[in-house]
Amino acid sequence: MTISLIGFGVLLLAIFAGVPLGFALMFVGLVGFAYVRADMVGQALISWGDAGLALNFRAINGALVMTGQQMYDQVTSYSLTVIPLFVLMGAFVHRSQLAQELYDAANAFVGHFRGGLAMGTVVACGGFGAVCGSSLATAATISRVAMPSMRRYGYDDGLSAGAIAAGGTLGIMIPPSVPMVIFGILAETDIAKLFIAGILPGILLIVLFSGAIAWTTARHPEQGPRGLRTGWRDRLRLLMRVWGVVLIFIIIIGGIYGGLFTPTEAAGVGVTAAGAFAVARGKLGWRELRESLIETGVTTGMIFVISFGAVIFANFVNLAGFTGAISNWLIGLEISPLGVVIAICAMYLVMGCIFDSLSMLILTIPIFAAILKPMGVDMIWFGIVAVITVEMGLITPPVGLNVFVVKATIGDISLGTAFRGVWPFVLSMVLGLALILIFPQIATFLPGLMGR
Repeated sequence: MTISLIGFGVLLLAIFAGVPLGFALMFVGLVGFAYVRADMVGQALISWGDAGLALNFRAINGALVMTGQQMYDQVTSYSLTVIPLFVLMGAFVHRSQLAQELYDAANAFVGHFRGGLAMGTVVACGGFGAVCGSSLATAATISRVAMPSMRRYGYDDGLSAGAIAAGGTLGIMIPPSVPMVIFGILAETDIAKLFIAGILPGILLIVLFSGAIAWTTARHPEQGPRGLRTGWRDRLRLLMRVWGVVLIFIIIIGGIYGGLFTPTEAAGVGVTAAGAFAVARGKLGWRELRESLIETGVTTGMIFVISFGAVIFANFVNLAGFTGAISNWLIGLEISPLGVVIAICAMYLVMGCIFDSLSMLILTIPIFAAILKPMGVDMIWFGIVAVITVEMGLITPPVGLNVFVVKATIGDISLGTAFRGVWPFVLSMVLGLALILIFPQIATFLPGLMGR
């Protein structure tokens, strides 16, 4: 336990010193694994004798072999091929310029309400997330579309930035979702059922976020003035323009739900559909295709480097006994499985102040799955609980990656203003998490129908 805590301390120091997270995880995990392996046979990793400095090469070699094997297993995993496919699909959708049309369609229905433009922004985020799978991409794309419009109508910058940042989190809740893929692989849980399980919680969060906007603008009407009312003819016309999003979503989720193909096959079908749609709109030439492939390679590489590091670090803390110590501590609390899940959620909230969502899941899911499965906890339900909890880390300080993305995209807004605007949405997510903890059927109802 002590060496594990030291490892976490060194990791945090490396991160705050500016070392990229994936490489920091690899280095600490590699050195820590070698140290524990040497200690297990009663030897030191580094010793000073008459001959000077001596290294325990057997321990180091074992750590290097473990590192190489973990990397090889990751890059040759068939299940992980879904990640670059969904990232590429999101890149095609982004270049199809569907975000503006989604925003226009959503605002046509709710823009005339107080705070309606912000509500439309949340709905547009949900629609874009349904064909993107990335929280950061959703936040960045919708920022460019929504912020100018809300400023034109005199919306408060804090409310606007908060709605975009919070709405962006829907990108990893509403399927397809890269974090859900990673959770499914690490927890050995059905990814298709995880995707389907995210639909109702995603809709619930959209409703709760809209409620937060309504509550905020009821108290401060000047923060979200009413927009113009759109006639039904124009509403239907704008709605018909987003048929591409609806079609891609139906192909992916309908195919998975109907058992026509696996999530990996669905990702391939989704990429083909998104690419065909972009070509049909004249938005995907050779230059755009090249940019999309480069963007996919960079994003996928970043995800895999973090994944490599997290798995190597997890092997170190597992060998050091950290997993067993945490498991014994949770069991020693003598609380119900629900109480254990709540305790894990509290840990996630603390970790969210330091780590990004992918790192949190990759580091912890193997540990928590080993604890929760023997207790009979439904891992589909826990997957949704975990995703909502790590979503909070995307909009809470000091990390709050979605908030940083919105700030970087908009430019002329302070971080203080942006973080001020997210708090009503954080409270909404806490309420949504509580509802799913109390009523697991919100997450398990649709997956349960798949098993029939």
